[in-house]
Amino acid sequence: MTRATLQALMSHWWRRPLQLLTLVLGLALATALWSGVQAINAEARASYDEAAQALGGGGLAELVAADGGAIPVETYVALRRAGWKVSPVVEGWIAAEGGRVRLLGIDPLTAPPGTAAAGEALGDDPLAFFGSDGLLLAAPATAERLAPTGLPVTPVAGLPPGMAFADIPVSQRLLGTDGLSRLLILDGQPMARAPLDTVAPDLERREPAAQADLVRLTESFHLNLTAFGLLSFAVGLFIVHGAVALAFEQRRPMFRTLRALGLSGRRLTFLVAVELLILALVAGAIGVGLGYLIAAALLPGVAATLRGIYGATVEGSLTLDPWWWAAGFAIAVAGTAVAAAGSLWKTARLPVLAPARPRAWAMASGSARRAQLAASGALLLLALAAGLAQGLVAGFVMLGALLIAAALALPTVLDLALRLCARVGGTGPRADWFWADTRQQLPGLSLALMALLLALAANIGVGTMVSSFRLTFTGWLDQRLASELYVAAETEAQADAMLDMLAPMTDAILPIWNVDGTAAGLPAELFGVADHATYRDNWPMLDALPKVWDRVASGEAVLINEQLSRREGLDPGDRIALPGGWEPLVGGVYSDYGNPMAQVLIALPELVARFPGIEKLDYGLRVPEGEVDAVRQALFDFGIPEENMVDQAALKAFSLAVFERTFAVSAALNVLTLSIAGFAILTSLLTLAAMRLPQLAPVWALGLTKRELARLELLRALLLAALTFVVAIPVGLLLAWVLLAVINVDAFGWRLPMFLFPRDWVWLGLLSLLAAGLASLWPALRLARMAPARLIAVFAHER
Repeated sequence: MTRATLQALMSHWWRRPLQLLTLVLGLALATALWSGVQAINAEARASYDEAAQALGGGGLAELVAADGGAIPVETYVALRRAGWKVSPVVEGWIAAEGGRVRLLGIDPLTAPPGTAAAGEALGDDPLAFFGSDGLLLAAPATAERLAPTGLPVTPVAGLPPGMAFADIPVSQRLLGTDGLSRLLILDGQPMARAPLDTVAPDLERREPAAQADLVRLTESFHLNLTAFGLLSFAVGLFIVHGAVALAFEQRRPMFRTLRALGLSGRRLTFLVAVELLILALVAGAIGVGLGYLIAAALLPGVAATLRGIYGATVEGSLTLDPWWWAAGFAIAVAGTAVAAAGSLWKTARLPVLAPARPRAWAMASGSARRAQLAASGALLLLALAAGLAQGLVAGFVMLGALLIAAALALPTVLDLALRLCARVGGTGPRADWFWADTRQQLPGLSLALMALLLALAANIGVGTMVSSFRLTFTGWLDQRLASELYVAAETEAQADAMLDMLAPMTDAILPIWNVDGTAAGLPAELFGVADHATYRDNWPMLDALPKVWDRVASGEAVLINEQLSRREGLDPGDRIALPGGWEPLVGGVYSDYGNPMAQVLIALPELVARFPGIEKLDYGLRVPEGEVDAVRQALFDFGIPEENMVDQAALKAFSLAVFERTFAVSAALNVLTLSIAGFAILTSLLTLAAMRLPQLAPVWALGLTKRELARLELLRALLLAALTFVVAIPVGLLLAWVLLAVINVDAFGWRLPMFLFPRDWVWLGLLSLLAAGLASLWPALRLARMAPARLIAVFAHER
């Protein structure tokens, strides 16, 4: 009997191929977006792990120069002779196609165990790697990017992306240095080695915090992608839930017959679950395949974002990973189980003599609506509790709870809105029937409208966040990029001669010197700032002590960025621990959008005094109006390469381009989510169309033409979409506030002002009406062209 029952169950789908298509496509699209996002995240995290293993695991402490400069080779030799087990590293960036490549100079003979590049360097022909004319080793994709430069690169599978490895002399030649960037402290140090302050007093030990900090920063980006994937998956599950619930209602007579023939309720429930499992696996296979295509299309943009904003290298190619394939199938099966749980429960509890007449699809009773309101209230309390907590995960819990609470409350809100419209929308039999019929159809369309609400709220929220960020970021760039021209010399001797040449041609020459260090125990960028009106008049301060610039110029105080202030709870007037035991006052806090790192501004003389080895190559030039081109030409004639000069407009355009890449993925996911919501409306209307004939046939028989009924159906869909859009506006603005004031602060360390953009809402509202109109057009046309005999046939039944 099991085989016959399965055939009977599956025959329902063969007779209703559109309903089958709805179920499979809904689950496939939901799985596609989720698995695509997970594929991107998995690829990025794999790249981080490879980068961490670049030098033996990335968990080694280092020795760096206390003055921020290079380490002399003689110091390295002295440490080795004194018993220190250290390995030299020369680090820098070289130009390549599609962006810079990180160059690491290593000594394969002393490199940490597990360093992949060292094993390759000491392979079949080790002599080819050594010497000033040796080879570069890089991953195949990175080697392709380096090929146009003419450098001798050997592609090696398994090396981290975005990196090239070379012998120490090769790296020094390519980077134009004769020192070492840092020394790795290997495990298993001899107990009898000489103290560091005796052998190399100019070096200091730095713990391995940088990689952990990178993972923490990028995790916020990946959590953001995961949240969008979950939102899209939830919207798709609305389609699946509706299709499964409809199939249950339509098969009530079949279930009753099977039970009357002797099939147990437990066996029937099991076979329905098997049927759904088969459909879930088929839809999961389609979804995972689509997810791979989505991930392949979006990954280059994600790679550009991670490289430009976070300094994390991810190649723009996708690797097949069986784990996320398996995860895609698992999420498809789990999603189907969640969407079908209610219907399976009804099947298990179905009496043998259940009524044979199908009732309206997903008709919600008053008690069910009250239960939804209770769940909505509980989720609001959860959101409030998450808002009181701290952390990025709590922020996303708050966001998700608010969105789901709004979706659950939507049917009640729409019902109240329709009651109000019925009072002010005219009287008469036709108007009364229209409003009553719209309220009657609301339960059947509620899932699709919830999906539309989530999609619209996400678009409004993310759009408000991005537009607020763009507006703030543009104004902030105008303040920060005050110099008309930025130039970088290649050597300090060239820089000194260049400054003498520029003095009569410029209004001011502002050094832009910095060194990596620590601030309050965190890795930080320490910048020198000149005492000049450019900074006093333009620097974007959020909070500051009185006469702060005078205090900074005297060395009494420093300025810190908002990220450092929020992470360590530092305010103006507090003291901050800087390298060398220096603890100056925090004079002020400034905005530093787009920078995930801690940053400190120090008086330029103080920076040079405490870090005498700092490179003095970069400068900002204040140039009289209209003289920028003349100064650029003078610099070019002097010997400065064109790529070492950037004017204000070009630098601003580059920064804005990086900004746009940052949110390109979010915008794409927004469009996909809205598309799925439109598909949910279409499938709901199509599946409801056949079930509405008993309600439409009497009205047709009373005198309304099929064309008039079709127009009313179209009007109903547009009205419900418009009301849903009105509800979505406050929900989307609340979402934007959470993103800007909670999640953005936890993820990046800065808070942005929130601006409103009503013009964008108008376009989004028109788009939602267009989606609803297109979705309802097909069912309306089918109704307008329906044969009268089919409507008359309704009266042949008792209902």
